[in-house]
Amino acid sequence: MKAIETKGLTKFYGRARGIENVDLTVEEGEIFGFIGPNGAGKSTTIRTLLGLIKKSGGSASVLGMDIEKDKERILKEVGYLPSEASFYSGMRVKDVLEFSAKLRKKDCREEAKHLSERLELELDRKVGELSLGNRKKVGIVAAMQHKPRLYILDEPTSGLDPLIQREFFALLRERNEEGATVFLSSHVLSEIGRYCTRAGILREGRLIKEDSVDKLTGTGVKRVTLHGADRLPEIDGMRDVNVSASGMSFLYSGRADALVKALAGLSFEDITLTDPDIEDVFMHYYEREGE
Repeated sequence: MKAIETKGLTKFYGRARGIENVDLTVEEGEIFGFIGPNGAGKSTTIRTLLGLIKKSGGSASVLGMDIEKDKERILKEVGYLPSEASFYSGMRVKDVLEFSAKLRKKDCREEAKHLSERLELELDRKVGELSLGNRKKVGIVAAMQHKPRLYILDEPTSGLDPLIQREFFALLRERNEEGATVFLSSHVLSEIGRYCTRAGILREGRLIKEDSVDKLTGTGVKRVTLHGADRLPEIDGMRDVNVSASGMSFLYSGRADALVKALAGLSFEDITLTDPDIEDVFMHYYEREGE
C-alpha cells in the first residue's frame, strides 16, 4: 500500500493556480522530501491531501483511504505540522498538548513529556510567552505525541536552533525505524539531501521530477573549482560562476574532453571536481524546466 498517492491532483483558487496535475507516490516506511520555493504549491498539496481544502480535480489517497470519503479516518492516522501553527495564547503548553490528545481520544501525557524533554520545551509556560522556535516545538510535540503512522510536516524546522533541529531529526529517524512514514516539505535543501531517501520537486504548482535522492543528484553536472586561476575558461555548458578569494568555480554539464581542452590554455595552481550539492541539483532541474 502507498502512504500517499495522487493522480492528476489539481487545486485552483478561482482562476489562481494552486497545484495542477500532480502525480505523486510516497511509499510506506520512507522519508520523502517535498522540495520547492515559497509559492510553489507545497502547502496547497498538503492541505488538499488532508481534506482541509477541497480539490478541484484528480484523485488522491492517504494510507489507502480516499481524501474526501475517508477524511476523518485519515486525520486519526496522521501527525500534521502546518508551516505556521497557531494556539490559544492564554493556554499553558501542557494544556494545549492535552487538548490535542483529547481530540484524538488518547492519553498522550507520558509521550508528550518525553518529547518535550528531548526538545527542551517547558510545559508550564503559556503559549503567549513563547518564542517562535518554542511555539514550533509545541506543534511538533502535538504532531508526534500520538505516534501516528504518517507524519506530514510542512517546513518543520523554521525557527528551531541547530541543536534542536538535530534532535528533531533524530526523533523522526527513530519513528521511521519503527515503521512510520515521513512526508517532509521544505525549501531547506540540505535537509532533504541529508535525511530523505526520495524526493519530489515542485515548480509553479507542477511536479517536475520525482525520484530517489541519489538519482536526483546524478545529473552529470560537476562543480569545477580552479584554485589560483587568473581567468575562467570559455566553454559551452558552464554556468553558475562563482569567484572568491579561494578560487573560481562553476557548474559544468558538458563533455570531459571539451573541459580538458578549455583548461589547457589556462594557468592555475590546482583543480577540484566534485558532485554538486542538492542546492545545485535543484537549480539544475528548475532552470532546465524553465527553459
